[in-house]
Amino acid sequence: MEWVNNGAAMTDPPSDNQGPRVEEVTSADGHPSTPRGYGAIVGVVAGAVAVTTGMFVAGVMDVISPIDAVGSEFIDRVPPWLKELAIRWFGTNDKRALRVGIVATLAIAALIVGILAVRRLAAGIVGIAIFGLIGTLAAVHRPGESGLAALPPLIGTALGIPVLVLLLRPSRPAAREIPGPSRVPLGWDRRRFLVSSGSAAAVAVAAGGIAQIIESRRVESIRKTIPESLPQVFAPGGGGPTVPADATLSSVTPFVTPNADFYRIDTALSFPRINLSSWKVDISGLVDRPLSLTYNDLLGRPQVERIVTLCCVSNDVGGGYISTASFQGVMLADLLNEAGVQKGAEQVFSTSLDGWTSGFPVSVALDGRDAMIALGMNGEALPLEHGFPARLVVPGLYGYVSATKWLRNIKLTTWDAVEGFWVPRGWSRDGPIKTESRIDVPRDGENVTAGAAKIAGVAWAQHRGVDKVEVSINDGPWQAARLGADVTDDAWRQWVLDWQVTPGDYTIRVRATDKTGATQTADVAPPDPDGATGYHTRSVKVV
Repeated sequence: MEWVNNGAAMTDPPSDNQGPRVEEVTSADGHPSTPRGYGAIVGVVAGAVAVTTGMFVAGVMDVISPIDAVGSEFIDRVPPWLKELAIRWFGTNDKRALRVGIVATLAIAALIVGILAVRRLAAGIVGIAIFGLIGTLAAVHRPGESGLAALPPLIGTALGIPVLVLLLRPSRPAAREIPGPSRVPLGWDRRRFLVSSGSAAAVAVAAGGIAQIIESRRVESIRKTIPESLPQVFAPGGGGPTVPADATLSSVTPFVTPNADFYRIDTALSFPRINLSSWKVDISGLVDRPLSLTYNDLLGRPQVERIVTLCCVSNDVGGGYISTASFQGVMLADLLNEAGVQKGAEQVFSTSLDGWTSGFPVSVALDGRDAMIALGMNGEALPLEHGFPARLVVPGLYGYVSATKWLRNIKLTTWDAVEGFWVPRGWSRDGPIKTESRIDVPRDGENVTAGAAKIAGVAWAQHRGVDKVEVSINDGPWQAARLGADVTDDAWRQWVLDWQVTPGDYTIRVRATDKTGATQTADVAPPDPDGATGYHTRSVKVV
């Protein structure tokens, strides 16, 4: 009779005294099969080769990396609650966390593809092709990218598929005699597999490393174009306000935030491609005379300098996504008046080099506040992280409706014509900054020494100004804090309350009142859709 074992036909059943036997494991298409556990390795290695090759080619071609393209598309489509969750969990490291998440997801998917490919090679080929298609569609869809952006993911896919096939089909005689029980499927050579997969993995690591070097050099080449100095500020009414010594009441929070410490929240996974020689800002739409301004054009215009506090709408009550800087640039109202704002223009709609958009009322740009196209920050040209070559700064509005970095276009339009990036995702259209306050000293849970102590912090109500700050201890009466110098209504004010305290547990709350007479609300609300509210509260123990 005929005995079938693992797909190989034998004349009689094997027995211990029959001597050598032949065993062969085959895949569904009849070829020698790789064990499934090693198939997972094949999938990861082939996927890594595809991805890193795409990164390398993108760096050489100076187009968007497939990883950045997919990540940026994910950011564009992520629901607001998930964005807020990422910011709460990871803070300003949210984009780094997204990169790690993308790589981890790709690794898991590649692992599954490799396991499936062991039994059906076509499944593995289709799996890698799908990844390549996703990367291609994401790359060509990114703003400012041409059809050339499709080449890196396509080339990566074209290399990843052969690697998958070759690692699943190592060369070895199809069968041989084995004395005793066979433990390794014939037709598959573990040593050859490890050498082949190791070599492919090394290629992937090298390609990824070179891609990172190319990207670092690209960013460094942009930094080298940043000028070391800016033109002097225009004198008649253009000089920035000075910061008196009594504006700072606590060393914990400097009145002007150093550039390196200024908060950064944006959707950019990598810095845009900036060619300063060809870069310009176009002002178009519902205007009589469209303008196109180069970097030198902007530098050649009268420069103003203003101290402004910027705040992210994602800032929780008492959060750190708020900073103050002295911005230098060109008044936006002057440019709009030169362009000639037409009747019916409702929205100043701006676009960054990486495609991010925001919009705010035309009336805000023309109501006398110091809205500007900023070119400098704290006495130097804008850092790349904060929008070089130019960004918008609009006092009194949250950044998500106004603070476009890496500015490329300004278009005057209607509200119905187009919406800024965050508005379709459920955020408020107008985005005025709310009157808020924060306790910086003492820290929550801190042990305070009994006796003379201080409670200190900052309060803000941009474009309205802070008139009063009050502190309540253990739900007691509100006590007026001493305010630092009132530098400008567009910047925060520091405050301090002298405190004679005895041992015990204390809960401290703070509230601010702006110059319109409105006191911040005690109602607790999350950041979405138009900014968090509530009293900042800290609990301390006095010993």
